[in-house]
Amino acid sequence: MKVINDTTPSERKTAAADAYELIRERILEGAYQPHEYIRESAVAAELKISRTPVREALRELISEGWLEAIPHAGARVVEWTHRDACEVFEIRLVLEPLAVAAACQHIDGVQLQHLKQLALQMEKLVRDMPQDVDVRNEVSKLNHEFHRILIESSGNQRLSQLLSNIVPNSVIRRNMGQYKREHLQRSMQHHAEILQALEARNAAWAECMMRTHLLAARELHTQFSDEV
Repeated sequence: MKVINDTTPSERKTAAADAYELIRERILEGAYQPHEYIRESAVAAELKISRTPVREALRELISEGWLEAIPHAGARVVEWTHRDACEVFEIRLVLEPLAVAAACQHIDGVQLQHLKQLALQMEKLVRDMPQDVDVRNEVSKLNHEFHRILIESSGNQRLSQLLSNIVPNSVIRRNMGQYKREHLQRSMQHHAEILQALEARNAAWAECMMRTHLLAARELHTQFSDEV
């Protein structure tokens, strides 16, 4: 078997991205179970790349909350229970409405335009989604970026850092990975109204819409958990 040396920065970046996608998808699909260790050598051998980009992918997945680093043992899949997810939603319900209300005062034109572009991309993906194509992964990536920029636009660095540390990307992505078309469409409608509130600089409206958005997401998570 020929192993790619990924000697250039571009090759290493591509190889790391491939390893990241492979591992993340297997976590989402349940191929990698909670507490299962991810072996660098096995992923490298499967993708025919060196272990360095795999190591980079594991670090990224750890930072996003998909994996946890165990000293002297390696990286293993994080187990997020229904209770864990509910606690995350409780935190988001307090802090994200606060962040979006602050954003009404501090958001600039560049940030607002970026949010609009992300919202349009998500809406197009959902609107044009063929019956046999799953776009939820791509929508969830854009959704994460939407919320990240929205929180950053609050102008409150401590609040942004607090949310990024407490609310792992993996929990949000796993939840959205179960959405049906109608769920995605409702989420897109919430985004559109949040943007309208931001443009109007109406903090009460923006705060109310963010809380509605999160309450709907929490309700869906509860339904999905009950079905398991």
